[in-house]
Amino acid sequence: MNEDRGTYRPLSYFQLMEVSLRELLVEKGVLTDAEVDAAVEDMRRRGPERGARVVARAWTDPAFKARLLADGTRACEELGFDLPALRLVVVENTPEVHNAIVCTLCSCYPRMLLGLPPDWYKSREYRARMVREPRAVLAEFGLVLPETVRIRVHDSTADMRYMVLPMRPAGTEGWSEERLASIVTRDAMIGVAVPKVA
Repeated sequence: MNEDRGTYRPLSYFQLMEVSLRELLVEKGVLTDAEVDAAVEDMRRRGPERGARVVARAWTDPAFKARLLADGTRACEELGFDLPALRLVVVENTPEVHNAIVCTLCSCYPRMLLGLPPDWYKSREYRARMVREPRAVLAEFGLVLPETVRIRVHDSTADMRYMVLPMRPAGTEGWSEERLASIVTRDAMIGVAVPKVA
């Protein structure tokens, strides 16, 4: 049972699966409770900073950008980011094409780079509408694109995640990677926003 403000309610399917898997891993000696707790806490603390570093490097290093677009997983490993058992596909925004990410089945998302997904990303409404009417959904996020820009929506899966490489804003020439990374948001790497220079 799951204690919630003094009342008890049954565990959800996913909570029950998590408890069962955790107990099995500990029982078999694969992990300890402390290792599981540490991994979960690390996941909760993680934000989009890693992904922002990847984007900033791609903006400043054309050779890295080419490797990132060819094999996102391997390029991220060059920066010390481990993406175990995960194929990362990086899609590039251009003046002609804008990319957006969704997971129509659940909430598959490159957590190792972007942290936990926002609640709206997991919502049934976003998952359904983004594939049917992406231009309208993007407008609701405040991103109005010219009709001449094609929108491509990419559907993540259990073993393949997407990340958007947004266009580098004008006026950022000569900026350091650190400064560039500071303007790259999680939403820009999902494709519902673009980086802005204040």
